[in-house]
Amino acid sequence: MSDRPSLSALKQALNDVTDPADPRLDSLATDARKGAQQLLGQIKRRLAKAAAAEAAFQQRLHYERPFWEQGKLVAGIDEVGRGPLAGPVVTSAVILPPSFDIPLVNDSKQLTPKERERLYPLILAQAQAVSIGIGSPQLIDQLNIYQATRVAMQRAVLGLGLAPQHLIVDAMQIPVDLPQTRLIKGDAKSASVAAASIVAKVYRDHLMATYDQLYPGYGFAQNAGYGTAEHLAGLADRGVTPIHRQTFSPVQKIITNKSRS
Repeated sequence: MSDRPSLSALKQALNDVTDPADPRLDSLATDARKGAQQLLGQIKRRLAKAAAAEAAFQQRLHYERPFWEQGKLVAGIDEVGRGPLAGPVVTSAVILPPSFDIPLVNDSKQLTPKERERLYPLILAQAQAVSIGIGSPQLIDQLNIYQATRVAMQRAVLGLGLAPQHLIVDAMQIPVDLPQTRLIKGDAKSASVAAASIVAKVYRDHLMATYDQLYPGYGFAQNAGYGTAEHLAGLADRGVTPIHRQTFSPVQKIITNKSRS
């Protein structure tokens, strides 16, 4: 009878392998059983995926490192909700510490809702400071969406409990007297901006879920205020709510048609 461990026992024993040079993998490589070789392949693929994720994460710290090395606080800023017909535009400013270590933090659009929900409290726990800035539908109608977003970003920066010395922003210029690095698709290039994008997205999604209870029939919990078929049908049947952006075309048409009738 063989004294080799069963494949299930091997799988459990090797579940904690994080180093490709782990000597236990050498032993596994000499195990001729098909299942053992399949397990070895699985472990190697898992380690390669983890290594690639770590390398990408380190690359996303590229813009923060020079400031950290100078002992400076740097904040990442991002927004969510520029396109919807309803709800505010939400921005977030996040100051990460040099010890920040959550490799999965990436552009919120590349993450699933479950991943964002899981990362949200982890970011809040590790960040040195986090702030939210809101641009209401009324502000959007008053200024336009671009300018309202800039104001919301300004509010997020000024709301931080710590004063940053540099800002990394996703493509926009914020009206504050601070040096700024503006990056196209910054949420995919900077961990600070990525963290801000996740915080803003989860915060706004929760807000829209609350609005869904206040104003049922528009599907706000599912569509976050974007112009889906359900939302447009709700507009046609129920009319405009206080959280709708009246200057956005589909909403404006409803208001115009109502005024003519």
